[in-house]
Amino acid sequence: MASGHILLVDDEPGMREAVQAYLEDSGFTVQVASNAEEGWEKLQQFVPDLVVSDVMMPRVDGYQFLAQMRGDDRFKALPVIFLTAKGMTSDRIQGYNAGVDRYLSKPFDPDELVAIVSNLIGRRAATVGSVQGGGDSPQLAELARQIEEIRRAVMGKSGVGIASTPPPIQIDLTPREKSVLDLVAQGLMNKEIAKQLETSVRNVEKYVSRLFSKTGTNSRTELVRYALEHGLTT
Repeated sequence: MASGHILLVDDEPGMREAVQAYLEDSGFTVQVASNAEEGWEKLQQFVPDLVVSDVMMPRVDGYQFLAQMRGDDRFKALPVIFLTAKGMTSDRIQGYNAGVDRYLSKPFDPDELVAIVSNLIGRRAATVGSVQGGGDSPQLAELARQIEEIRRAVMGKSGVGIASTPPPIQIDLTPREKSVLDLVAQGLMNKEIAKQLETSVRNVEKYVSRLFSKTGTNSRTELVRYALEHGLTT
């Protein structure tokens, strides 16, 4: 069974509901938006593993939505699939030049969509896991430093402590999600977490993505700060 978090953006209710149902039946978690503006708002709340978007939408079309995503560092590498009734070669070229990963013309085979989604999510997880599990790069050292500063501040060791407050909502974490969160809060990368938990880097990436979604955070530092401030980890 496939897995992963998907943002589906389509202004046609019938198509949106059909694609959502098929993806969820295939094992994916799907959040939907009826237009690009709503889709952008959703992206501020969670970072999905992949975006499926229609092209022809009112006010902001798929190309503009894609440009907005590619202009934000958080979403530069986020896989995007275009669904559209337009099948001209020139339209496909425009989509690829804009940075889309795949292009499916309506009507399309739902099984092909699921296969493409699974492939793109798997490749992204492997790439992100490899980067995050790499050596002691300056970026990783900086991330570890930021996490340590957050821990000191929240625990009151930096002179300007941040008061720990109860979670605004009850967050239901599975035992494995809690284990991953604790290790992220220690500054470990996905490769190190996978080794400690005796699982794959890809699985760790999925758990981290779920933690982002459940806490409404978009980065590891945001996740650690949120978790410490709300007593989700120590």
